[in-house]
Amino acid sequence: MTTTCSAPGKIYLFGEHAVVYGKRAIASAINLRTTATVSESDQTTISSILGTTGIDYMVHPYISRCIESLAVPAVSIRIDSEIPVGSGLGSSAAAVIATLGALNAEFRLMMDSATLAEVGHRIERDVQGAASPTDTAVSTMGGTMLIQPGVASSRLRLIECDIVIGDTEEFSSTKELVGNVRILHEDYPGVMDSIFDIIDNLSEIGVPLIKGRDYRSVGELMNIDHGLLDAIGVGSAKLSRLVCAARDAGAYGAKITGAGGGGCIVALVRGSSADGGGADAVASAINDAGGRAIITKASEDGVVVRETF
Repeated sequence: MTTTCSAPGKIYLFGEHAVVYGKRAIASAINLRTTATVSESDQTTISSILGTTGIDYMVHPYISRCIESLAVPAVSIRIDSEIPVGSGLGSSAAAVIATLGALNAEFRLMMDSATLAEVGHRIERDVQGAASPTDTAVSTMGGTMLIQPGVASSRLRLIECDIVIGDTEEFSSTKELVGNVRILHEDYPGVMDSIFDIIDNLSEIGVPLIKGRDYRSVGELMNIDHGLLDAIGVGSAKLSRLVCAARDAGAYGAKITGAGGGGCIVALVRGSSADGGGADAVASAINDAGGRAIITKASEDGVVVRETF
């Protein structure tokens, strides 16, 4: 039997990095997905755009860890993705959850959604050294979610406005950036805790705004969050250039999404360009500023399994 499973990428509205320190975050699944195709085999192989290997923690660390953590028989896994790698869009989490979902179905492991998300988080933490539960939870459950470490995540009203992602096409290492923030926190705990508290407050304020579809105010808070992320050293000149281009083109708000350092920004935009600020106008501005724009929407769907006999 061959099993195919897909899982979505995600954007952060608020809370990246702060969520690693126990603060709240708001994130949403998006209509960019990673697919894992799994079948039993004589020997274990992992194939992706990065090449074909066996268990290999240099080329395919996340998928290798998935296989070994579940102790499944020899298996062939192919990974196909619409999500840019190292972009801050949860590419590793989507690959992990799609792989775990496919292995779960293929070998009848009987893991429920909560277990998939928990195992996925543990795998990300093992590979990266530190990781929040946000990416794997959103990739598993889909939708727009409030993440509260130590508390069950809660589903919010789905983001209904258009979303434009700006990809710097510069790779960033989540592990390295999380490590850099940890060092800064060790050196200046009072300052960093204050910044994380403010980011936590942005998530709290954002919940009723999302419920009321007040995306202009959500965007204003996203702009504040971008400045705070810049302050803790995860910004870059190109990220800020794309953020400014999106805002100047009329986006409600724009900020880094994910670990930073490179990767992507996310902008919330109007559904129409009639009065400026629509998806096409913002995407064009991002492209003109040297980024690669992707127009998408939030997704209600999390991990989805399809079996082929």
